[in-house]
Amino acid sequence: MNGLSTILIVVGLFLLGGIYSFVKQQMPKGVIVLVAIGAAMSLGAGVLRLDVWS
Repeated sequence: MNGLSTILIVVGLFLLGGIYSFVKQQMPKGVIVLVAIGAAMSLGAGVLRLDVWS
């Protein structure tokens, strides 16, 4: 596991926490969807950069 994949996974988890917080604050659905897309992309990129796939 290299540094960039670790950073991407941590950022994705941070954004997932933000989604939870935004839902609790009843923020607009558009904001929640945008943060969810960012979290999914960040987690996906971090997982795909792991060396276990090769």
